[in-house]
Amino acid sequence: MSKLTEPENKSALALMATRFNVEPQKLHTTLKATVFKGASDEEMMALVMVANEHGLNPLTREIYAFPSKGGGITPVVSVDGWTSILNRHPNFDGISFDYEMTAKGDPVSCTATIHVKGRSHPVQVTEFMRECAGNSQPWKQYPRRMLRHKALIQGARIAFGFSGI
Repeated sequence: MSKLTEPENKSALALMATRFNVEPQKLHTTLKATVFKGASDEEMMALVMVANEHGLNPLTREIYAFPSKGGGITPVVSVDGWTSILNRHPNFDGISFDYEMTAKGDPVSCTATIHVKGRSHPVQVTEFMRECAGNSQPWKQYPRRMLRHKALIQGARIAFGFSGI
């Protein structure tokens, strides 16, 4: 007589370790020493769960730990992570960007147009420079690229209903 076996209940870290073909403890040590540096075990679990949920690779900086203003760590998905999520989505059918510029060539806005299979109209999301620009070096050096990233992220969220990331 054969006995039915219950599915193994793996931890979030064990699931990620299986995906990368490494030992869970080594993955834990590596993540805590590199991309999730400073994260508590609870924060680490949240980061790993978000990464697993969306198939993101923290070692290639698709998701990383960002220090929160009030202390602690917040999971942040990078533009590479968002691009990965979009490209793997079965209903994603392309994206294009249009800019509005000042007479001097400075960006005013960027509109992402996302085509979704099965919809008669694309999703369009416009982000405005005056609402998005930061004081960091990337915003100063690459304002159009940074604005495009914002439009891509917000467009993806709206087109596919992503929340919590």
